[in-house]
Amino acid sequence: MNRVEIANGLSFSRLVYGMWRVADDADTSPEYVEAKIQACLDQGITTFDQADIYGDYGAEAVLGGALKANPALRNQIEIVTKCDIVAPIGIYADKPVKYYDTSRAHIEASVNRSLSEMGVDHVDLLLIHRPDPLMDHNETGAALDDLVASGKVRSVGVSNFRPWDWKLLQSAMKTPLATNQIEISLAELSPFTNGDLAFHQQHDQPVMAWSPLGGGSLMTGTGDVADRLDRIAAEQGVDRAAVAVAFLLRHPTRILPVLGTNNLDRIKMISDAEKVTLDRETWFSLYEAALGKEVP
Repeated sequence: MNRVEIANGLSFSRLVYGMWRVADDADTSPEYVEAKIQACLDQGITTFDQADIYGDYGAEAVLGGALKANPALRNQIEIVTKCDIVAPIGIYADKPVKYYDTSRAHIEASVNRSLSEMGVDHVDLLLIHRPDPLMDHNETGAALDDLVASGKVRSVGVSNFRPWDWKLLQSAMKTPLATNQIEISLAELSPFTNGDLAFHQQHDQPVMAWSPLGGGSLMTGTGDVADRLDRIAAEQGVDRAAVAVAFLLRHPTRILPVLGTNNLDRIKMISDAEKVTLDRETWFSLYEAALGKEVP
């Protein structure tokens, strides 16, 4: 499995296992969660993506059950988590409205809760989950810097930020922001042309891609995109998912797709994406199909 440097002394597996559905599985036992982790490790996938809000604020505890049952797992993996979304569910069920909170107090409380839920003493990457219209970049930036200095997080980044949001927050920080996790797939092409990928490529910053299979639509859909995925998959001895993910891997920004499934057999196939070779013409054939028209 290829790896990507995220920060000094810290690298992630090129493919990331997303755990946003882990609390929704019929089996959330430590043994079954460990089986999923081991299936990833067997392929060289060592990076696991979490967020405080996943599973109605319960997914981190599910991962924590496996890590507490087998503490040796912690040294074999990198943990990503996120904070700042406050939704009226789970621990925030009493809140009257969904909102974002990038205050120092909320960020610190969220990190402390995440560490407790997972039973770890640090996370490898903390992301601000959504841009906050009320963000005081000086307060937020200082809080993130202090968390890195404390050792509770090894690196920090953002999710769903536009270039101007990134630059605002970075302007108030000593710690370089490591990555931006944004939605990119054959079903969401806008980052290829709206400046998002260009900005991070210019500054040599890897990007994480959430929903790289279009929320499952690329696996179940029909039409021109599906037909071309199937043709390429048949030629290369993989399935649609591998080709759709390889479409992202082909980009020079070093995109790290985040793939989430609770099906153990599908987890074991995640690394097939690295077996796929897409030349420029094949890549553009997929791009054209997703656009629904020839490129200009």
